[in-house]
Amino acid sequence: MLPPTGTIVFNTVGRPQYGFDVFSVDLHHQPPHDITDHQPPHDITDHRLTDGVSINFNAQFIDNDDEQNSIVFISERTGSPRFYLTRPGNKPQPLPFIPNSLFHDRPSIKHGKLFFVSTHDENDTVFKSWSAVYSTGVDGDGTVTRLTPKDVVDYSPAVSLTGKFIAVASYNSRRWGGDFRELKTEIVVFPESNPENRVILAEHGGWPTWSQDSTIFFHRIDEAGWWSIFRVELPDPSLSTSPCTPIRVTPPGVHCFTPAAMHNGKSIAVATRRRGNNFRHIEIFDLESKTFQPITNSINPSFHHYNPFVSPDSRYVGFHRFRGESTQSESTYPHLDRVLSPVQDLQLLRLNGAFPTFSPEGDFIAFNHALESNGGVKIIRSNGSKRWTLLKGRTCFHNSWSPTEKHVIYTSIGPIFESVSKTVQIGRIEFDPVHLTDDNEEIPFTLTILTRDETGNNAFPSCSPYGKSIVFRSGRSGYKNLYIVDAVNGEFNGSLRRLTEGNWIDTMPCWSPKGDVIAFSSNMHNPKNAEGFGIYVVGPDGNGLRRIEVAKGVEAERERLNHVCFSGDGEWLLFTGNLGGVTAEPVSLPNQFQPYGDLYVVRLDGSGLRRLTCNSYENGTPMWHDRELVLCSVDVDGDRDKVTGEFQEPLWITCENLDN
Repeated sequence: MLPPTGTIVFNTVGRPQYGFDVFSVDLHHQPPHDITDHQPPHDITDHRLTDGVSINFNAQFIDNDDEQNSIVFISERTGSPRFYLTRPGNKPQPLPFIPNSLFHDRPSIKHGKLFFVSTHDENDTVFKSWSAVYSTGVDGDGTVTRLTPKDVVDYSPAVSLTGKFIAVASYNSRRWGGDFRELKTEIVVFPESNPENRVILAEHGGWPTWSQDSTIFFHRIDEAGWWSIFRVELPDPSLSTSPCTPIRVTPPGVHCFTPAAMHNGKSIAVATRRRGNNFRHIEIFDLESKTFQPITNSINPSFHHYNPFVSPDSRYVGFHRFRGESTQSESTYPHLDRVLSPVQDLQLLRLNGAFPTFSPEGDFIAFNHALESNGGVKIIRSNGSKRWTLLKGRTCFHNSWSPTEKHVIYTSIGPIFESVSKTVQIGRIEFDPVHLTDDNEEIPFTLTILTRDETGNNAFPSCSPYGKSIVFRSGRSGYKNLYIVDAVNGEFNGSLRRLTEGNWIDTMPCWSPKGDVIAFSSNMHNPKNAEGFGIYVVGPDGNGLRRIEVAKGVEAERERLNHVCFSGDGEWLLFTGNLGGVTAEPVSLPNQFQPYGDLYVVRLDGSGLRRLTCNSYENGTPMWHDRELVLCSVDVDGDRDKVTGEFQEPLWITCENLDN
C-alpha cells in the first residue's frame, strides 16, 4: 500500500490569533529599595526583542554576552518551532536544530552549548510523550546528545548558573495518565557531564528554575488549589541524596506559576493570576519581604504575559505576549498557513477557521470562521488568495461539500457541544459558483432545512460520494446515533433511516470515497465514559460494524479519537487523537481544551499508524484532498483577519479560586 499523499487542511485552537513577540523590562528603572505591592513608576515600558514575524516565544537571555538583551528563542516562521538567536539591531539567526523533529522548545545557551527539548526520537508506545532533553554545540559539528534516558519523558529543562547541573520536570518512564491540568511530574536533577546520574529532588512539581547551583524553584498546585512556587535546596553536590521537603515560597490567594529565579538569590519573577484581573501578568516576588512588585500590569494591562526569564545580572526580566498592532510587525493572519509535514508527499495546511470541506475539484474550501459568534459559513480559494461569506448571522459548524455538485454545501446550524434535545438542524446551502469572483464579498444562496425542529440535535452531515444521501448524527431518540436521509428533501419525504442504535454517542460520521463504508467516532465500547471515543466503521446498510483499535488491549479504553475522515483513495483514515500524550506543560500556554490533540493517519485494518503533528497545541477538524495545493503569496482581496490576541487562559485556572 502506498504512503499517504495529498493535502490535509486542519484547525489549531487559538493559534491564528497569538501574534507573540518576546519583550523585556529593565528593572533598573524601578527603585531598587522599593519592592512593594504598589504599581511601578509610570515611565516603565517594555522593549520588543523579536521582529514581529510569525510567533516568537519561550526565550532565554544568553549568558556571558556583552550585548544586553541578546536572546535565544522559539519561532514558528518556517512551519514548525525552531531555534533562533537575536541580538539588538540584528535580524534573527537560525541555530542548529534537528531537521526531522516537528517540535523544539525551551532553548537555553550555556558556555557555547544549546540545551533544548525535542521530539525527534519517535516511539511506538501509545500514550507516551516524545519530549526529551538534548544538547548540541552552538557552533559545533551538529552532534546532538540526548540527556534524557531512553524511554523517559522530560519537560521544561533549566540549566544552573555555571552550567554544571540540569533540572527537568520529568514524567519518568510512565505512560501519560491523562493529566493536563497539572502534569504529574517530578523535579529531577542530573549533572550535565553525567546525565545518567539522576536524582529526584521533589516528587511533585514542574517548570524548575535555578538560583546559582544550589537552589531550585518550581511550581505546583497546593492542597487548596492555588498554583504556588516552592523551593528546594541541593545539599549534596554529588547528588547522592534523597527527595527533599520543598518549602513553599509564594502565599495562597494568588496563582503563581512558571517561575524564573533572579541569580542574585533575592527574588523570583513569576506569572500570576489574581482575583479581579482577567489577565496573566509578570510580577517580581521578593524572597525576604514576601511582597510582590507588579511589572506588566501597568504597561499592558489587557494582554496576557507568559513565561518570564531573567538576565544573568538580574537586571532584565523577559517574557512573551501578544505584540499588538504595529506597522513593523505581521498584523494579519493568512487564510491557510503551511505546517511542516513528516510525510514527504503529504501537505499540511493550518486553516484560519474550522471544519473545512473541499469542493469536488478541490479549488475551493468551505469552512466555519467562528464557531461561537454567528460566524456562519465562508469559502476560500484553496490557494488561500480570496475569501467570501456564504452564510452569515448564524452559528454553524461542520460542513460537507457535495462530491457531485459544485453548488451544494451541507452544514450544521445551531450551537455546538449541546445536549440531545437542543435544536440543531442540518442545512442544505445552494448557490451559484459563478459568484465566486474577486469583486464579490458575499455570495447569494438558498437555504433548505433537512431536519425537523422537534427532532433536537442534528449535526455533522457527510454527503455520500454520489450526492444522493446524507449521513448525520441525531439525538432524536434520546441518544446521539447515526441516521441517513435524502440529500435534497431531507426527512420530509419519509426517507429517514436509522443506521446505529444504542445508549451511547455515535458522532462525526464520514462517508468513504467509494461509498462502501462510513467511519465515525463512538463510545459504544464504554457508554459510561462520555469522553472516551474510538473509531468505528459500518456499511451504509448497517452491516459490518467494527471498531478500529489503534491502541491495543486495555490501552484501547483510553482512546479519545475524533474528527475522522478518509484519504482520497479511501485506504487511510485521518483523525485527531490523544495517543501522543502532552508535549509541553499546559499551564505555560494559552487555553487548549485538549492540549493533547494531534493528527494521525491509520489504515482501515488498524495498521500503519503515523503521527502527523507534534506540538503543544490542540489540532483538530481535519479534511483530506488527494492533490497538493499551491498557495498564493498575496491575497487578492487583502481580506485577512487581524491578529487580535484574543485568547483565553486555561479554563481550569480562570474558573478556580479567583471568585471564591
